[in-house]
Amino acid sequence: MAGLRLTEGAVAAEGESILSPPPRNDHSIASKLDRLLGHLVEFPVAVLVVAEVVILFAGIIARYVVHQPLIWSDELASILFLWLAMLGAVVAFRRGEHMRMTALVGMMNPQRRAFFDVIAIVGAMAFLLLIVYPAYDYAHEETYITTPALEITNAWRAAALPVGAGLMIVSALIKLFQVSNLRHVVTAIALIGVLTLVFWLLGPSLKPLGNINLLIFFVGVVAALVLSGVPIAFSFGLATFGYLALTTNVPMIVVIGRMDEGMSHLILLAVPLFVFLGVLIEMTGMARAMVQFLASLLGHVRGGLSYVLIGAMYLVSGISGAKAADMAAVAPVLFPEMKARGAKPGDLVALLSATGAQTETIPPSLVLITIGSVTGVSIAALFTGGLLPGVVLAVMLCFVVWRRYRHEDLSHVTRATGRQIGRAFVIALPALALPFIIRASVVEGVATATEVSTIGIVYSIVAGLFIYRQFDWARLKPMLVDTASLSGAILLIIGAATGMAWALTQSGFSRELAAAMTGLPGGPITFLAVSIVAFIILGSVLEGIPAIVLFGPLLFPIARQVGVHEVHYAMVVILSMGIGLFAPPFGVGYYAACAIGRVNPDEGMRPIWGYLAALILGIILVAAVPWISIGFL
Repeated sequence: MAGLRLTEGAVAAEGESILSPPPRNDHSIASKLDRLLGHLVEFPVAVLVVAEVVILFAGIIARYVVHQPLIWSDELASILFLWLAMLGAVVAFRRGEHMRMTALVGMMNPQRRAFFDVIAIVGAMAFLLLIVYPAYDYAHEETYITTPALEITNAWRAAALPVGAGLMIVSALIKLFQVSNLRHVVTAIALIGVLTLVFWLLGPSLKPLGNINLLIFFVGVVAALVLSGVPIAFSFGLATFGYLALTTNVPMIVVIGRMDEGMSHLILLAVPLFVFLGVLIEMTGMARAMVQFLASLLGHVRGGLSYVLIGAMYLVSGISGAKAADMAAVAPVLFPEMKARGAKPGDLVALLSATGAQTETIPPSLVLITIGSVTGVSIAALFTGGLLPGVVLAVMLCFVVWRRYRHEDLSHVTRATGRQIGRAFVIALPALALPFIIRASVVEGVATATEVSTIGIVYSIVAGLFIYRQFDWARLKPMLVDTASLSGAILLIIGAATGMAWALTQSGFSRELAAAMTGLPGGPITFLAVSIVAFIILGSVLEGIPAIVLFGPLLFPIARQVGVHEVHYAMVVILSMGIGLFAPPFGVGYYAACAIGRVNPDEGMRPIWGYLAALILGIILVAAVPWISIGFL
């Protein structure tokens, strides 16, 4: 997921998801409270996104132009970032936009889907109730720490944790009051309560089991919660709290500290900023300009617009870093013309999904940023190493396109003239320059990987206002709120997964995993093959970012130990997860592509397998030839 969200929660009996606010004009007290909560958090998160852009861009100007660094900028950005993450998580919770797996729940009848929607709310609320007091305790402990630059108590930052948890509890209660079926609510609360009581009573019996508890909590409990539709972040959190509370003597405040640590890496600030950049390039018309230029070059070739789709996704991914933003920028521009030329909707959405997987390594991919954050691998090296693997997979997809469209009838298609191509190029040139400006800014040391997104944002605003003259001010606040919501959902997963990864490490699991992986026959080849299979599965179940946060710190040291370059290994892992993320029937990215293309998921099931086979061959080639990933480092 990088950057994908599942908002199609299970459908309630009345035909709507109770994880999102009711679409009807409901004047009940609960609905009024829900709207009040929305007003309370949406304006601050929009302001926080703007503030982060201003602070980081001011830091670039002060350091690189004025040569007088702002020593407080990173510190203030870090304080505001935790508030952005937690309040963004509140917005995502209120909207029902936290990432969840509904593949199993979606196959049930409406009554059962409605019940499991309530289970998702109650399960999330159970986790929030568990952490709200330890989070308050943690914030209180932080009052004794003074920040070095601003010289204020660190409690101003840490207070975001209990405040965010408390507001999500309020949102959960409002949602439960909005549920029309009281029996579902009572049954769900009773079920969660009974299960909690059973585990608490079994606590003394669990402690002697040792690492078998890892299977019970981090396989059994997590799987049960995720498959029940409980959002992934809360599923991770419940399993971690249950494991530590019932089988160890670790104070729960320690887990809050680990969550804080996972969510507070300043490099992760690139997540909301690149998400915002992605929606900006769509709103300002820059994405459309790039796509139209490519279409003028290849529109007259058999399968030409399919090649354009592959190339456009490569270019747009290099700007936004968020897959949902990439697909939303490209599909509405190309799909109507492709359908007019006779392309089947299923083929279109299959190729769109495949290009989503193909471009996972194109900088500034959010998964690349996450890998650098949790493993210590140089993000500049990851940005450089990710370009060529994307090209290799693009060539593989182009071969499938050639095979499928080699007999396409183009008698009705007019070839663009040189003048038309030149005009499209001139119009697209400011947009085409943006990926190169972003990369050059990092390579030349103008900005860090965190700051560079602000250069892209300012550039896009200027281009939209003065070059393309397409800047809808009315869309700005919704875009900022959407950015915060998606970022909060991602960052809460990272925080919960960091806590889980810490618990796994403390249990000794990491040492056992390292011993098992290094002991595999065949050395690096077997290690890479096992990793490919494992991360395809993990990508379909957990999406990219949670899987990386959980297993990256464990597996990257093993890769170095068996002789696999860390950047090479990162490319193999990311591409494998991309296939899992976009492969039906479980890959949530596939359903996101269907939603963006307005295509029934059933129509793309058959044609996507040819593209997935090409992607797998491409991954094998990338794994077998390390130079593809590290040749330009």
